[in-house]
Amino acid sequence: MMTQVVGIDWSDMEIAFPAFLTIVLMPFTYSITAGIGAGFITYVLLKVARGKARSLHPLMWVVALLFVVYFTLAPIRELLGV
Repeated sequence: MMTQVVGIDWSDMEIAFPAFLTIVLMPFTYSITAGIGAGFITYVLLKVARGKARSLHPLMWVVALLFVVYFTLAPIRELLGV
């Protein structure tokens, strides 16, 4: 699985940072979902911050939004006492 890391363009921060977060968070959080979700959200945020939001596919927006909902659901439930 780690042999695919060689193919990542580490000089392009828009790709390298989300990929790094995905790779690092999977083993540290013991959750593949957390790693992939962080990568999706970070990728979208970096594109928006750099003014390249139009280059994102609409499905990327949907998936990133769903991951934001996934990550915020537990804290919201805890705040509400549900």
